[in-house]
Amino acid sequence: MSTPAVVLENVSCGYQRGFVLTGVDLHVPGGQFVGLIGPSGAGKTTLLRTMVGLTPRVTGRVEVGGRAVTAGTPPANVGYVPQVGMIDWSFPVTVENVVVMGKQRQMGWLPWPSRKDKRDVATMLDRLGIGELAKRHIRDLSGGQQQRTFLARALIAQPDILILDEPTASVDIRTRDEILHLLAEINDTGITIVITTHELNSLAAHLPWVVCVNHGIVAQGSPEDVFTSRIMSRTFEAEMRVIRDVETGNLLVTEAGSHGPFALRSQSGPDPVAVGEDVA
Repeated sequence: MSTPAVVLENVSCGYQRGFVLTGVDLHVPGGQFVGLIGPSGAGKTTLLRTMVGLTPRVTGRVEVGGRAVTAGTPPANVGYVPQVGMIDWSFPVTVENVVVMGKQRQMGWLPWPSRKDKRDVATMLDRLGIGELAKRHIRDLSGGQQQRTFLARALIAQPDILILDEPTASVDIRTRDEILHLLAEINDTGITIVITTHELNSLAAHLPWVVCVNHGIVAQGSPEDVFTSRIMSRTFEAEMRVIRDVETGNLLVTEAGSHGPFALRSQSGPDPVAVGEDVA
């Protein structure tokens, strides 16, 4: 896209009780893969919801895909995947039922999917590696399978921008890495992706651009620029250290005084070593 995918200028946003974020300035170029990080309650989900018109109180300029976004007016050509934990799993629908919902705008007046719609759904499920689960009820799936199902629903509408809230939450390490690799492949096709995550160290290894959020934008840039002890400490309001794994070369974030990487569930190989003083 010739225009920025996401533009927020002097944005304050929140709910009836007050603003969660204030003075946000954020530009996401088309085709970028961006990760939002920050402590719980910092406003990451609210920021995503503001991008898709779901936050009731917003001031400032919000544009997504070159068009203004206001409360109650979701932008076109955007796929939004909320946190899996917010889904009502008691609703009796199968995997293919969930995915076909993503084609409703394209189906027009038809109350049921056409043969082409069904073929498109089958193709998308196969692409995401869950084709054999088409007839399964969504509540009977693993966390990773549920995440792929809702990702398929977002992608079936062929969006230009994909916005995901905690896509790697509540999954094991292998599934987490598979999802991040899958998103990287989708990003390689030209789709802009914005995600939130608590997996700091996976983010440093997989994503090219990071935005630190704590009721505003603390910092943004490449992992090499953003993952410093000073910036991490400001973002999480706790003393943090950034170290480098001697085997992989990856940056890792640890809480000062802890014995292992922050938000890292496992790490094999030699012990990581401390990086020199920050220059950022």
